[in-house]
Amino acid sequence: MSQHPLIKYPIGQQSFEVIRSNGYVYVDKTKYIETIINGSQYYFLGRPRRFGKSLFLSTLKCFFEGKRELFKGLYADTMDWDWQDYPVLHLDLNTLKYKSTEELDSLLDMQMGKWEKKYGIDTGQTIHSLRFGELIRLISEKTGKAVVILVDEYDKPLVNNIDNPELFNTFRDTLAALYSNFKSSADYIRLVFLTGVSRFGKLSVFSDLNNIRDISIQNMFAGICGISEEELLENFRIGIKELAEYNGETEAETIAELKRRYDGYHFSKVCPDIYNPFSLLNVFASNEYANYWIASGTPRLLVDQLKRTRMDLTRLMSVEAGESGLSGLDVDNIRPVALLYQAGYLTIKGYDRKYTLFRLGMPNAEVEEGFLQYLLPYYAYLHNEGSVVFISEFRREMSEGRVDDFMCRLQSLFSDTSYEMKMEEERNVQNVLFILFRLIGMNVDVEYRTSEGRIDILVRTDRYVYIMELKYDHSAEEALSQIERKEYTLPWSVDTRETIAIGINYSTARHTIDSWLARHL
Repeated sequence: MSQHPLIKYPIGQQSFEVIRSNGYVYVDKTKYIETIINGSQYYFLGRPRRFGKSLFLSTLKCFFEGKRELFKGLYADTMDWDWQDYPVLHLDLNTLKYKSTEELDSLLDMQMGKWEKKYGIDTGQTIHSLRFGELIRLISEKTGKAVVILVDEYDKPLVNNIDNPELFNTFRDTLAALYSNFKSSADYIRLVFLTGVSRFGKLSVFSDLNNIRDISIQNMFAGICGISEEELLENFRIGIKELAEYNGETEAETIAELKRRYDGYHFSKVCPDIYNPFSLLNVFASNEYANYWIASGTPRLLVDQLKRTRMDLTRLMSVEAGESGLSGLDVDNIRPVALLYQAGYLTIKGYDRKYTLFRLGMPNAEVEEGFLQYLLPYYAYLHNEGSVVFISEFRREMSEGRVDDFMCRLQSLFSDTSYEMKMEEERNVQNVLFILFRLIGMNVDVEYRTSEGRIDILVRTDRYVYIMELKYDHSAEEALSQIERKEYTLPWSVDTRETIAIGINYSTARHTIDSWLARHL
């Protein structure tokens, strides 16, 4: 079945004017503009990449430029607004990699040159911060209107150089001086709106501007980016119908699958489920389910941080953090959980008001599958036939209770793993097993508590309950004996599924599993 000829999905399109002028699907977010213009003078919005931040800034730009014709039929067209053409300075820092100081210098010089030409101004300044300050003042004086400043991905030079202290500090100094104009030029500014991934605490825009409003985790702005279920059903009915027909599903089944794969983001204490907009648009445009967002960017930095801190990956399924841990980053002490949240690999799952703690977890199947697939090669080597075949066979063997087959597969996997992974550390072995079991869709717990102790690894399938005890440089017999002695199988004695106890010994000399014993109970 071909896509509906009248439906145009704006994949990768970040221009509000292009979307509205060319009949692309647009989810109306203009109600948030009313709150913004009646609120603070300074705003910051943090969201993961490809979540609609750039499009919202483009919408603000068109709004303040008085392009009312683009807003016909939208909420903004009903607002009490004079639709004047305000001077808008839109600085987009999202276009470069920032691997040298020259890149940022060239971008700032080019952008300020465009503004000078547009408004017929010569500031006479060559230093970026001074030139920017003069531009704000002179443009406001020449037009007789306060200036609107929109900065897209204000932190891109910093985020791209977290692991390069020298460049990071140079970019931080340049941007701090540039953004200091927001405070010193307040008399000439109507609105400042910045977007980015994180709020860096040691940057003057946040330390000097004590009245900047960070709306990243505020309830009233929870849906400013992304697509809620209500918006999905209101704007994409035709897409849902076509996707269902193409894949031989009912519409209810299609909605459930979209929810499983792409929903589950929360950006405040009270927030509706938010779908990933980039993935949804790609699904409807292609009529194919796939991991679109996770494939559009490489989480190398995140993996490096996880390896550096030797984090227990099982914690990623449920971890707690305070509000400060979600909204900011300290480059001198980067916390992987904060980085994972701000990058979109973790999201808010709940809030404990008594202890003011957020509970975090992975938002959906796309993120979990994609991230763990990307992570696995950093912990274990897979042959050229690739992880897909390995994982498929592993899933079949576990589903069918073929213990020797899947244990041989694990033995082979560990044998090929680089000695640099330090598998003598129990956490790394558990991380590999945890990733594998999650990837094949198994219900897995690590360090599962019972009344007598902790089960190293507990895996549950439709037909089997696997209870695994892991020893290092001892024996499989000793591991199996511990399961029996501490009666780890007792909680499942009346379970209809078959319980299989597996004692495993890992040899640090051979860097692999060297023996195992299984007992069917």
